[in-house]
Amino acid sequence: MVLTRNPNLYPTVILIGNFLVPVVFVTFLYEHQHLSALTPASIAQSFIVGGLLGVLGASLLEPLLVPVPGLSTQGLSMGSALTIGLIEEGCKILAVIWLARRHRHTAAIDGLLLGTAVGMGFAAFESTGYAFTAFLLSHGAIGASIVETVLRGLLAPFGHGVWTAILGAVLFRTSAPNHFRLSSAVVLAYLFVAALHGLWDGLPRFLYIIVTPGISISVIPVTLSLIGLVALVLLYRQAMHQKLNEPSPVQG
Repeated sequence: MVLTRNPNLYPTVILIGNFLVPVVFVTFLYEHQHLSALTPASIAQSFIVGGLLGVLGASLLEPLLVPVPGLSTQGLSMGSALTIGLIEEGCKILAVIWLARRHRHTAAIDGLLLGTAVGMGFAAFESTGYAFTAFLLSHGAIGASIVETVLRGLLAPFGHGVWTAILGAVLFRTSAPNHFRLSSAVVLAYLFVAALHGLWDGLPRFLYIIVTPGISISVIPVTLSLIGLVALVLLYRQAMHQKLNEPSPVQG
């Protein structure tokens, strides 16, 4: 776009920028396991449909449930941030449940992968919206939306996809084959990921890490990201162990 000076490429750059990391993250997780019963088509559907359902659901509920001052991109209160965390994580896991209604619900690895796909789809669509908002607020400065895209791309592997993957894995692990169970473990996992989400949005930013000149990242999201990532890795290992130790079907 810079070389050709063609502004028609701007939407393409923004879409690729905001979808590249989420798609690669989901693909990486799916291809590095060989035990899930999910197909690539079902993962792709979950990414697109689940992401859209999550974004639309949150967009409808947040204006109704979050105080008006909390909807501002500046000065988000902790109460509003935690409410948004509860809303968005709830919308995403409901999308997972709806998409998984025709699957067996006993393999934690399936729940983890579906959660990752829905969460990363949510992140991709949401980041595209943030990039467009940055473009508008900067009065048409393309660089502002590019910076927003780069920042959200760097943080994408540690946010929405990780949180929904954690909740999806716990939900599937504690459910029956043909119906979901709202167990205490699921409730605790939901509160855990909603708290990570709310703290990400609501805690004040300080102690920035300079990534490149002009781009800096606060240690707050980095710390929360590492907590979520560690939890995801532990659940991933447990899910793989569960699948490997399942009894083989009796032949006869």
